Amino acid sequence: MKFYIDMFLVFFRIGVFTLGGGYAMVPLIEREVVDRKKWLGDAEFLDALAIAQSLPGPIAVNTSVFVGYKTRGFIGAVVGTFGTVMPSFICMLVIAAFFSHIRSHPTVEAVFTGIRPAVVALIAASVWTLGAKAKLNWFSGGIALVAALAVWQVRISPAWVVAALAIAGCLVPVSRRPASVKETRREVDEETELESEADKKGL
Repeated sequence: MKFYIDMFLVFFRIGVFTLGGGYAMVPLIEREVVDRKKWLGDAEFLDALAIAQSLPGPIAVNTSVFVGYKTRGFIGAVVGTFGTVMPSFICMLVIAAFFSHIRSHPTVEAVFTGIRPAVVALIAASVWTLGAKAKLNWFSGGIALVAALAVWQVRISPAWVVAALAIAGCLVPVSRRPASVKETRREVDEETELESEADKKGL
């Protein structure tokens, strides 16, 4: 029970102190889940983000489901999800009830004016951090650049870009993948083997 309370509070705190949604939440999630609680490793966290971004729904909710299920199964996924969505749910109830009366207030406008640059900074920080941990080389960096240009300039839906790159990743033989991708996959495999050995010893 203590673990579930701890998980709920962690994701509740993430939901409370994160503004902007999406990748603005990544730095806080990483700090709590990877750095402080050690629930996921760096490689696992990158995989979780890839899965969360590829599936429908907010990235924070999808990530909380992944983390909760990996650590404590179905109940963990439910607890993590509730922790993430409760702050937003409460805030939206309050806003729906009172925002129409205060939206033109100078203080409210000033607050949102100050929040916008912070959201941009959070997104930029997450991009920089993820790029460093993903061990991008010229090949994978080029793919990221082409994907960004396709969404930004050509106006291709991000869903099609993600789907196309996922299919391409399946079609490229392992022997021809960039060294950084192989190293990351090797690290994940080694971590999985260590966890399996630890589980066997625990049994």
